[in-house]
Amino acid sequence: MYYRLTIIRHVCQPVVQAVEQRRWCPMSKEEEHDDQLLGADWMADLARLINAPGYGRWRSMVAAIGGCANPVHLAGQSMIVDAGTGEILHAYATDGEPSGHLLVACGNRRASVCPACSQTYQADTFHLIRAGLSGGKGVPETVSTHPRAFVTLTAPSFGPVHSHRDGRRCRPRKRDRVCEHGRPVGCHIRHEPQDERLGQPICPDCYDYTGAVLWQAHAGALWHRFTLAIRQELAKQTGMTRRGFAEHAKVAFAKVAEYQRRGLIHFHAVIRLDGPAGPTQPPPDWADHRLLTQAIPPAVHQVTVTTPPSDLGRWTLAWGDQLDIRPILLDPDADGLSERAVASYIAKYATKGAEASGTIDHRLSCRSCAGRGRLGLMTACGQCHGSGLKPGLNLDALPVTDHARRMIRTCWDLGARPEFRALRLRPWAHMLGFRGHFSSKSRAYSLNLTDLRNARAAHRAAEARERHGLPALDDATTLVLGHWRFAGIGYTSGEAIMAEHIRQRVQTARQIAAEKADG
Repeated sequence: MYYRLTIIRHVCQPVVQAVEQRRWCPMSKEEEHDDQLLGADWMADLARLINAPGYGRWRSMVAAIGGCANPVHLAGQSMIVDAGTGEILHAYATDGEPSGHLLVACGNRRASVCPACSQTYQADTFHLIRAGLSGGKGVPETVSTHPRAFVTLTAPSFGPVHSHRDGRRCRPRKRDRVCEHGRPVGCHIRHEPQDERLGQPICPDCYDYTGAVLWQAHAGALWHRFTLAIRQELAKQTGMTRRGFAEHAKVAFAKVAEYQRRGLIHFHAVIRLDGPAGPTQPPPDWADHRLLTQAIPPAVHQVTVTTPPSDLGRWTLAWGDQLDIRPILLDPDADGLSERAVASYIAKYATKGAEASGTIDHRLSCRSCAGRGRLGLMTACGQCHGSGLKPGLNLDALPVTDHARRMIRTCWDLGARPEFRALRLRPWAHMLGFRGHFSSKSRAYSLNLTDLRNARAAHRAAEARERHGLPALDDATTLVLGHWRFAGIGYTSGEAIMAEHIRQRVQTARQIAAEKADG
């Protein structure tokens, strides 16, 4: 019994802190009730779990999914059958599990939702990007000789915000100058990197929140038009038509979105020139790094998107003035970015969300009506009673920064207008209006995430067959028959605490193994 109590004391502290962090998210009345029960019952539930007869099996299942924070519970059975004789070679059923369920990882990419699954997603993204830079996983190593550039595209300014300037004053202006709202136009503070005011507007009333939200909602369209413009500009600089250029060279890319502290995203992208056959063929000698970097600025500057007509006005949206173009080099000691550094940088932000800019990481809109407040033309939503919000939520009471709250409020107000209905701003209000993909790539850049996941699943299945003495996975003499149904998701309060402890141990073991592998 002393051993059990020691485990409880050892694992409680770090995960209770995680429970406290979850309280940052707004909760409905039902969730508040559950949270109160969590605070009262987690110790008893944890003791029950550790002393249960099936604790060892439960622990091994959680370790197998890396300590996933929101596992999917499946109930059912699976059999491996000899295709010729019908003999059952191996059978598995969840009836024999302690809980009667099999735990499967949720697969969420966001670190704020599931740290364990986000690490897997981050590792997959790293290998995907690295393969397009160095080769491997079906991509020839000669791709590393193709012209590549690491490009950062930013959002324009919608009003001055507090900034960190490496020891310099934030925004030095004459102290007696004020805006039309009576606030100083400058800031003479030397902000520290962790200052909560960073990214907040100097004057919230001067800040163009409508323009910022509309730009955010159209950021995906701006990126798409940039990918078309770069091809057009490359053809123009070589004196060819776009179709003629495509017969000699092809553009491949991979990009990830990152939220700035001001709540707007910018894109980090790898842009590469290939031959017409893709990464297996080098481009012509004249399609070099100089041509690529010369074509990017004019392509960025010519891209615009015009917002729908509205009595609020029309905005012509474009990229910001800050444009960073860096070469990607084979030599990590040269004046540029190494392939590994670029892949690590992009993979790092593939698991981030809008919470880095002071907002929340889940939707605010009612699930039944998608934020519209109505189920039909004349029928109000009975779930949210016409507000469009999840029951129990209040935009003015969200635990977010003042700037994020105004961005969310602007999304909500614009989302009610018919001219902006297609933007679906209410369902994406928690993302401050951004509704595009956080990471994406062109088809020819490298392999895709599905290929990596299928390879990992096949590897694990092969290991399991070898462990049970079964034929190889590609053996046509066997069939896999299964029947599964969804049985739930998540943990009890005590299980969540132990799962977090297991995740930390798994993460530490993986870090040690990676350090040994690196030498």
